[in-house]
Amino acid sequence: MKKLILIAAAAALCAPLTMAQDASTTTPTTATTTAKPKYTINQRKQNQQERIGEGVENGSLTAGEAAKLENKESKLNQEEKNMKAADNGHLTAADRAKLQNQQNKLSQQVYNQKHDAQTQNLAPKSEVGQRQLNQQQRIGQGIENGSLTAKEASHLETREAGVNKEVAGMREANGGKLTGQEKQLVNKQQNKTSKAIYHQKHDAQHR
Repeated sequence: MKKLILIAAAAALCAPLTMAQDASTTTPTTATTTAKPKYTINQRKQNQQERIGEGVENGSLTAGEAAKLENKESKLNQEEKNMKAADNGHLTAADRAKLQNQQNKLSQQVYNQKHDAQTQNLAPKSEVGQRQLNQQQRIGQGIENGSLTAKEASHLETREAGVNKEVAGMREANGGKLTGQEKQLVNKQQNKTSKAIYHQKHDAQHR
């Protein structure tokens, strides 16, 4: 009987210590799980490319807007490469801070361009307009999935914007319509751009 009383007393003394140890071991785990994740420079670049690609696909970004944004993305990528080359493949804390600041500005520009009044025509009635829309969607998909780099996308969208501007000029000069000869000319230009899109999406370069 005395042995049972001693065992019970010992268990009662050990219980607070065990609970204290459990509390001390679980506290750091809780703090770790609630910490906010930090996005790396590469994760931010990927995110911004996906946002641009979505804008090209859904029509909230015109070819001209996308060309300018992708040109800025391309220059930022080149600047990062230059920084790494100057520091044996690494980025200094100052480099990271500078790049983060530039990415913040570019992120705001992406938002502004996607929410302004300029949009693509998502319901074109002409064959020329339908091809323009189709090629924009192909470019947008390439930007999103990484098969097009920012530099490649910038070049393609610059070409698209040029063709769009030419078509708009032709229509303005002919009461909103294209002549048969103009349609043939635009069709040839679109064929060339279509091939360029395919080649750029299937070459060795990717994001």
